[in-house]
Amino acid sequence: MPQEAARSEHAAVGAKGQHTERHPVEDALAVCAITIGAAALVLGAIPATHFFGAIAAVAGLPLALYSQMVSATTNERWLNVIAMVASFIGGAFALRHGGFSL
Repeated sequence: MPQEAARSEHAAVGAKGQHTERHPVEDALAVCAITIGAAALVLGAIPATHFFGAIAAVAGLPLALYSQMVSATTNERWLNVIAMVASFIGGAFALRHGGFSL
């Protein structure tokens, strides 16, 4: 029995000692956060689309923060930090161009 437990613990470790477990929910959250963050950055930088940039920033920043809280890998954490920064800067651009005013 102890040998089976030891094998199951090491079953998720690859050849170079890297973990090979998949995290589909965390990966999807990180990708959504980076996508919305990039949209906030682009839309916030364009004066005519400042309203949509502000909405994307308001949605993207909390999503990136939550995604960072539940992230499981370093790659996810990198994407989340980039998404947070992009959402924040996009929101600042959007507020500079008029924010939530239509």
